[in-house]
Amino acid sequence: MRIVDLLSKNSIKLNASPKSKFEAIDMLIDLQVKGGNIADKESYKKGILAREEKGSTAVGEGIAIPHAKSEAVKAPSLAAMTVPDGVDYEALDDEPSNLLFMIAAPNDGDVHLEVLSRLMTILMDEDFRDDLLKAKDADEFLKVIDDMEKEKYPDEPAAEERSENGYKVLAVTACPTGIAHTYMAAEALEKAGKKLGISIKVETNGSGGAKNILTQEEIDACDGIIVAADKTVSMARFNGKKVIKTKVSDGIKIPEELINRIEAGDAPVYHHEGEADSSSSSTSDSEGFGRKLYKHLMNGVSNMLPFTVAGGIFIALAFLIDSFGGAPQDGDFGSHLAAAAWFKTIGNYAFQFMIPVLAGYIGLSIADRPGFLVGMAGGAMAAAGATFASPGGDVPSGFLGALLAGFIGGYLTLCLEKACNKLPKALNGIKPVLIYPLGGLAIVGIMMCAVNPVMGILNDGLSNFLNSMGDSSKILLGCILGGMMAIDMGGPFNKAAYVFGVAAISQGNFNIMAAVMLGGMVPPIAIALATTFFKNRFTEEERKNGPVNYIMGLSFITEGAIPYAAADPARVIPSCIVGAATAGGISMAFGCTLRAPHGGIFVFPVVGHPLQYVIALAIGSVVGMLMLALLKKKHPQNA
Repeated sequence: MRIVDLLSKNSIKLNASPKSKFEAIDMLIDLQVKGGNIADKESYKKGILAREEKGSTAVGEGIAIPHAKSEAVKAPSLAAMTVPDGVDYEALDDEPSNLLFMIAAPNDGDVHLEVLSRLMTILMDEDFRDDLLKAKDADEFLKVIDDMEKEKYPDEPAAEERSENGYKVLAVTACPTGIAHTYMAAEALEKAGKKLGISIKVETNGSGGAKNILTQEEIDACDGIIVAADKTVSMARFNGKKVIKTKVSDGIKIPEELINRIEAGDAPVYHHEGEADSSSSSTSDSEGFGRKLYKHLMNGVSNMLPFTVAGGIFIALAFLIDSFGGAPQDGDFGSHLAAAAWFKTIGNYAFQFMIPVLAGYIGLSIADRPGFLVGMAGGAMAAAGATFASPGGDVPSGFLGALLAGFIGGYLTLCLEKACNKLPKALNGIKPVLIYPLGGLAIVGIMMCAVNPVMGILNDGLSNFLNSMGDSSKILLGCILGGMMAIDMGGPFNKAAYVFGVAAISQGNFNIMAAVMLGGMVPPIAIALATTFFKNRFTEEERKNGPVNYIMGLSFITEGAIPYAAADPARVIPSCIVGAATAGGISMAFGCTLRAPHGGIFVFPVVGHPLQYVIALAIGSVVGMLMLALLKKKHPQNA
């Protein structure tokens, strides 16, 4: 995260003359407010003062860096101030401070630590500090920082060129997993901007957090914003701006059209509803209810995936260790050897969070922080199977119960918030810390104790149905699930099949996950094979990028196939579906099983019938390749 990207001209004050430390703090807070990233000035100030009570943030050498993480912060930002005569900031060396930076960081993440580290690194250069103190205006101040960052961190990409008034178009991309679609959409939008000669900056909300964050100054100066996202992103900052809200796949497929719509003024003005810095999806009226439900669900799934993947692979390692050690494959398989038991125990800890996290983040997406408590508590009750007769747990309702806890609990919390609007204003301060949590917990507690017995019966029925299926029915199910993984490669069908596979693991049905993972591996591998053996069907760039899909496919990253599907959906998608369905059906026919919900080739050693599993993968990939070769004609470039 570059320091210069967190500073705006409005948040810089040169040649200030505060009389005391606390006057300096007030001046810096005012600069932060001018920068546009503080929702509640007093709340943020409390965070700054609370940090100062632990010890002065003046580090000596004339430097002070007050900082705070606060719910009042909309987006990470910096304020800076030079004080030629210095101010007593209670520094460790008892010297006055003349160079002050104030960091504002949101509660989610440790961005302040990253910025602190970078600031301290470059501020150790005495010449750099002198140049900052000599800066005549905010532009020169920013240039000094930019030049130093380029010198200290030469491998970082330089800031993109912008117009005199900033970027004309801004964008935010986000997908449920934050792995592939997010960055592919960002790249497509950036390329389209360059082609059209329109300056654009794209913020990516990936698995590692938000990067290249849009500043309030950039938002104020732009013509409009494109939000290409399949999960919730912070929207309060766009209030009053022209915003196009669309699927992340549109950012990949039609980036030029989206940019042209912004420049043509063909975008509605966004009006934010709810809290000033809501992390929930305060969506526009034009967005359909079904789309809203999907985004709430994807918010839960995307936050659940790290627990699912990491926990599942740890459990798979436990099975692998016991298998190599010759342990019997009984009810304690994975726990016989000490090393295996360690991996399985840690993996189970992560797995135990999976269902509560799914429900919690669905609730958060719907009703902000009050909904998070309701979802988490409801998800935990779903996992335990709490009932009125047995609050400690009796009949777990699993994923289905967690979905109900997240959705119904979230919407009931919204109803509770609306009902509390009639309370006296004097109670506003205790609503979020007492009334909403207390009422929400009571609501979800009663709801889940009533729901769990019913959902438990449904879960048992589904499990018994799957166990009673004949061979032909299982093969058909494998074909359907494998094909679903290839329909939209990370979209709703893909995620529905994947979640069904993970849910089946929790019910002890391991053959379903085996078919699901093959269905996700086949599309990239089939395309890689086609670019290798049928080169004349593809452009030079497609051929060059083809081998990367071997790695992505073997790693169970279906999204590697998206650029090819976007370029030629009528031929690529059917080919991938047929290949993936073939692999899923063969896996079921062979009785292959998989206890890990992710990992691709790296978890093949714990697959039941691994040789047959490899055969199913190979056949499905070849079928997909051959169908693609038959459907695609020779590319004009190769004529």
